[in-house]
Amino acid sequence: MVRVLGVDPGLTRCGIGVVEGAPGRPLRMLGVGVVRTPAEAEIGPRLLLVEQGIEAWLDEHEPELVAVERVFAQHNVRTVMGTAQASAVAMLCATRRGIPVTLHTPSEVKAAVTGSGRADKAQVTAMVQRLLRLDAPPKPADAADALALAICHIWRGGATNRLEAAIKAAARTTPSPGPKGTLR
Repeated sequence: MVRVLGVDPGLTRCGIGVVEGAPGRPLRMLGVGVVRTPAEAEIGPRLLLVEQGIEAWLDEHEPELVAVERVFAQHNVRTVMGTAQASAVAMLCATRRGIPVTLHTPSEVKAAVTGSGRADKAQVTAMVQRLLRLDAPPKPADAADALALAICHIWRGGATNRLEAAIKAAARTTPSPGPKGTLR
């Protein structure tokens, strides 16, 4: 079993969700919420509020891993910048504590949770509710997305980490070519 904190980064609403589970085993939601900042405030104080909110979740739930949504290009540069800044704060908070961080793309998360990388927010929310056996859908959508990130990482992160470890191990044991192409 692994405990993952999912972060759907945003400056106005930063979704946070904690899920515990393992591939092939039932998942359990441990907490879900949103760190909010006032849109009219300056960027520095807003980032500080995001940091304080994430730190409180890390203190309370002590996750082993953190999964953050990878920032993708949008037409609204201001939105992308705020999302990237909140994402960096989440990565910094986890890294400061020695907690591994993995980034997942929105389509990767959608595919893991719904089976389709093109699923809409309503489909993702419905599947999160079903997978976690919740009585009601998590709201707002940012909170549901954070849970989806944690679920994605539980299901995909372990396989990715094992594959990377196997590739590194194979590279260490493969003989390197010696002079004139001979094996050492």
